[in-house]
Amino acid sequence: MDLMLYSLDGCPYCEAVSDALDERGIDYETEWVDALHSERNEVKRVSGQRAVPVLVDEERGVTMPESENILDYVEVTLS
Repeated sequence: MDLMLYSLDGCPYCEAVSDALDERGIDYETEWVDALHSERNEVKRVSGQRAVPVLVDEERGVTMPESENILDYVEVTLS
């Protein structure tokens, strides 16, 4: 899978990104993260920070945090 979305269950920002990907029929995998910031080591490893959502686009070599930036990226680059 070329797209990985690091997400937290119940996070409205994560849900907005997931909805945008789903609405456009874009295939992606979701990596569910721990609710505790201190336990999000995988997110920190890939993005340098522990906040979610984070989208990793391996095909384009892009790792992107912040839901607004991700939504723009989905609209402009992935649609």
